[in-house]
Amino acid sequence: MKRLEIAVELRKEGKLKESNEVLIDLVEEYPNDPIVNYQCAWSFDVLGLEADAVPYYEKAILIGLPDKELQSAFLGLGSTYRTLGQYEKSKEVFEQGLAKFTENRAIKVFYAMTLYNLKEYSKAMEILLHNLAQTSSDENIQNYRMAIEFYSDKLDQVW
Repeated sequence: MKRLEIAVELRKEGKLKESNEVLIDLVEEYPNDPIVNYQCAWSFDVLGLEADAVPYYEKAILIGLPDKELQSAFLGLGSTYRTLGQYEKSKEVFEQGLAKFTENRAIKVFYAMTLYNLKEYSKAMEILLHNLAQTSSDENIQNYRMAIEFYSDKLDQVW
């Protein structure tokens, strides 16, 4: 779809409003196209219009997206709910995403942010510490990787 490619290119060029306008027109023309809905959601997100992005993310996920876009849609919708202060909805979306994409570290990190907002500090820190230990290339972090992972779920424990 040529106009979809144009909209994506406009976004890459920083022409966010123009991209959004093309995508709104495309959604009107192709209301049940999951990629068009996903791209439209993304276009509202980058404009800082998170509340406007929600229904497009939800529809894109409901209709069905290829895995690559679906992972990004779960992350986008969960993050959008978090920024809107809808933490329980955010948590639910991230948990759905993690059930399907168990190894997606970006979803895990954004999920940890939501857990923080829900005052689930221990679980949030555990997730972040595991991800830090498993992904950092910093020599000092790697030297203490086993200890970081061991203590990640024992932060309140005293020996």
